[in-house]
Amino acid sequence: MSDHPLVERARQAPEQPGVYQFQDVRGRVLYVGKAKNLRRRVSSYFSRNLEGKTAAMLTAARRLEFVVTATEVEALILENRLIKQHRPRYNITLRDDKTYPYIKITTGEEFPRALVTRRVREDGHSYFGPYLGRHMAARVMELIRTRTQLRTCRWEPRREGFLPRPCLYFDMGACLGPCVEGLTTREDYQRVVEEVVLLLQGRVTELKPRLEKQMHRAAEAEEFERAARYRDLLAALEELGRGQHVEVAGSGSVDVVGVHGDGRDASVVILVYREGRLVDKREYHFEGLDSAFGPAQLASFLGQFYEANPSVPERLELPFAPEGPGALREFLGRLRGRAVTMHVPQRGVRVRVLALAQENAVAAFRLRFRHPRHEAERVAAAVGERLELIQPVRRIECFDVSHSQGEVQVASVVVWEGGKLRKGEYRSFNVRPGAGPDDPAALAEAVTRRYRRRLAEGAALPDLVLVDGGPTQLGAVQRALAQLGVGIPVAGLAKRFEEVHLPAREEPLRLEPSDLVRLLFQLLRDEAHRFALTRHRRRRSARRLATQLLAIPGVGPGRAKKLLQRFGSVDGVREASVEELRATVGPALAARVRAALQGGTGDATP
Repeated sequence: MSDHPLVERARQAPEQPGVYQFQDVRGRVLYVGKAKNLRRRVSSYFSRNLEGKTAAMLTAARRLEFVVTATEVEALILENRLIKQHRPRYNITLRDDKTYPYIKITTGEEFPRALVTRRVREDGHSYFGPYLGRHMAARVMELIRTRTQLRTCRWEPRREGFLPRPCLYFDMGACLGPCVEGLTTREDYQRVVEEVVLLLQGRVTELKPRLEKQMHRAAEAEEFERAARYRDLLAALEELGRGQHVEVAGSGSVDVVGVHGDGRDASVVILVYREGRLVDKREYHFEGLDSAFGPAQLASFLGQFYEANPSVPERLELPFAPEGPGALREFLGRLRGRAVTMHVPQRGVRVRVLALAQENAVAAFRLRFRHPRHEAERVAAAVGERLELIQPVRRIECFDVSHSQGEVQVASVVVWEGGKLRKGEYRSFNVRPGAGPDDPAALAEAVTRRYRRRLAEGAALPDLVLVDGGPTQLGAVQRALAQLGVGIPVAGLAKRFEEVHLPAREEPLRLEPSDLVRLLFQLLRDEAHRFALTRHRRRRSARRLATQLLAIPGVGPGRAKKLLQRFGSVDGVREASVEELRATVGPALAARVRAALQGGTGDATP
């Protein structure tokens, strides 16, 4: 990549922490990354051979921008925000399997209100959650609505101004009535907001003394209804605490992370433990990775996940250490407001819990990426990508030839479509006799006959024709298709080194033994060979049997076929009685057949 137009720009990058952005010619962000040393990181893109998505990203990149930060932690924060803002095509971005409710307190307003939401935004308000247990968000919201005096209505002071009268919640004592001028003060209302925030933060030990103090004051002032509300709120707090499934800071909260992938796709599962109990599971899936899901991907995932989810636990149990653990730990600590620890368990009960997360990740991966329809789409995309075709390859037809020193040549075609072998569409062709064995000519004949008929019938053509062989066989098939006016992509799989030959490449494509595309091509080539060999052997056997009968004077092709159809084989003819032979070919010929096959004199006497 030394001739890339951005090489010189990379060499000029600052040697400081920060964020870099690859952009296309129109300025659209293709990829956002962070680095402890920007120059070292971006220069690494141009000092090695890259494949897959990273190579595609660099091919499209025409601009490289930098933002220097004071620390690596600030770079991590900025990277996550830019990924959320631009959603770059080549970044790993989260695809959540579900959303959870949060309680939102509009602390950016003069008189904040409480509501339930499933979307966390950077809007200056406060979010609490996620609430994991079933109906837990509704329970908390009902507590706020009936036991605190925080408003839950849609009144907007700036747009609507003060109202002439309060709603029913004021009459019930469940709201201070900030919507009507003179019913409350900003100071009194702010005190209620602070109490609700303490409640939602789980800081019950701080909240209870405040509520008890307020209750005693109200009782001393003989405000018995107000004192009763504080009493009921204290009782509700105790009840809520016993069944709490929401994230509570400092309560022994742990998230256990499991990861499983195959080098291209990956699934991440988070088991959420609160107070020693498993209360929920989260799943995320990543498609089209350039490499195995490793430390760099784990660090990126954790940063994005907790940036989007204010619920940061005290401890993380991980399958392996993320890249830049110090910066990530500080970043998570800032989000939580307290220290966050990260562990890779090695022994004891923590290892068993991590194993459970790993098992869940394996199950999630199989369900997501090994579903037949999804697997077919994945393979189709992989074939198109490896062969550099314009579109995915959903239907492949593979040809092979079988013969014995040119005798009884049979060509076969097998069909793969939608991730399955379509055995009902297999076909074989009896290649017309020529001047000895000629595999390229036989393949060309089979291809011509196959697609001439498909065109005449208006049937679907494949997205790829695969042949068993190298450049010679590939060229013969190409010429046959050109004569038909059919522009189907062609590839050849050579047996010796299992190399894939393509018309547009001088050098063959060498795929790894475990490569998905190579394994598929080998499967189709072997299946085409098996099918051709089976048909060849059947035809050769029938021909040799017929030859023994044709050597008998008076037995031509018609009568030989009649005898084989009647008795099944030459042995069956040999064991047949005179009466059975006479009924099939007549008395005179029956005697000759019997004499020839049994070595007798031709006497037809039983």
